[in-house]
Amino acid sequence: MESTSGRAAAEAFEVYVQALTEVIGHADRAEPLRDYCTGLIMPVARKSVEPLAAVTAPARVSAKHQSLLHFVGQAPWSDEALMGRVRDWTLPRMVERGGPITAWIIDDTGFPKKGKHSVGVARQYCGQLGKQDNCQVAVSLSVANEGASLPVAWRLYVPEIWLDDPERRQKAKIPDEIVFQTKPQIAIDQIRAALTAQTPVGVVLADAGYGADGEFRRELSDLGLVYSVGVQPTVSVWRPGEGPLPPKIWTGRGRPPRLVQRSKDHKPLSAKALAESLPAEAWKTVTWREGTNTELASRFAAVRLRVASRDYNLPQPRAEEWFIVEWPEGDKEPLKYWLSTLPETTTLQELVAVTKMRWRIERDYRELKQELGLGHYEGRGWRGFHHHASLCIAAYGFLLSERETIPPSGFAIAQRCEEPPVPRGSRSRKSADKAATPHLKLDRHAA
Repeated sequence: MESTSGRAAAEAFEVYVQALTEVIGHADRAEPLRDYCTGLIMPVARKSVEPLAAVTAPARVSAKHQSLLHFVGQAPWSDEALMGRVRDWTLPRMVERGGPITAWIIDDTGFPKKGKHSVGVARQYCGQLGKQDNCQVAVSLSVANEGASLPVAWRLYVPEIWLDDPERRQKAKIPDEIVFQTKPQIAIDQIRAALTAQTPVGVVLADAGYGADGEFRRELSDLGLVYSVGVQPTVSVWRPGEGPLPPKIWTGRGRPPRLVQRSKDHKPLSAKALAESLPAEAWKTVTWREGTNTELASRFAAVRLRVASRDYNLPQPRAEEWFIVEWPEGDKEPLKYWLSTLPETTTLQELVAVTKMRWRIERDYRELKQELGLGHYEGRGWRGFHHHASLCIAAYGFLLSERETIPPSGFAIAQRCEEPPVPRGSRSRKSADKAATPHLKLDRHAA
């Protein structure tokens, strides 16, 4: 018998789907929207279109397959509108349970691919594999508090070789307005859109793939945002209390000098060199959160300094900011480096706690991939890639909003059906997926 909490969750799901339907256009999209999200939540090992059709309509798989295929691959509904509605629905519930939004997390994730025809596929770094390989890569922005995090923006990174090839663009139906952008540039566009949508603001967190880009950091500051982002050990910095020399004294000839300068005896050093020169008393052991089996702790130092990179092209020194270093006890050299514009009064404990919140994006990706099939879409086009991701995030948003009401035994609508037999023709894909990605139970109650 279905539990009271299970019925409540199922009713909440219907209300949620109705709210999403309002922003995707035609009323006839309500049913495929409901079915697609239902299938994503259900315990199906492979969450591409055909298995979703089989699990949601086992008596008419072929017709449902065509319906879902058109809905996700061709129907011209707006991903931005759908994700905006997910954001507006989920964030108030996140804040109610976990407190105010404290972080905006930028990151990217890869999807290994065997062929070369899926949109954006190229040989590039794939985080899932930890190496260069054939894959797609998408950039996302997640909004987080102490209790949860939610992706609010999602965009495929398209290499230049795709955008410079008219035939490839046409086959994948890449919109004409899409031009080449680096990942940090895509992230800045996502951040601008989030600000325009009046999304509750948090400290921007990102790894060195973004933080090492000086233009990315400058854009964040120009937008009035505070950041704590990773940088490379080679980034050029001034020692605490130092900065570039003032412009040369004007001799009365030509234009007055206006750019700061450095000299043979007064020059910056690398982040790694500075970290290694810090005194022993600068290093403190900091615990930042509970891990799976134990508290997570390491050794950190933080000092105020100015970044020196190409500042000889500037009329004045850059503003001071925090330079944070992690150097675990016993390691031969520092492990990670960050720059942060958090206030000067911020304690080391607070700096570490905020900076380390970036781990939440890893949880988002893990649950979206392993539990909701984010990487299972088998179409090749731009629209289908983004539609599938938006629907996965919509399903994830519902699970986040209902964490306290979903019974440990599973979501109510998923309990009504058993996993169907493998649809004809999909056995090899499913078997390969099981071998590549073990299916884990979604922890709907953990922070």
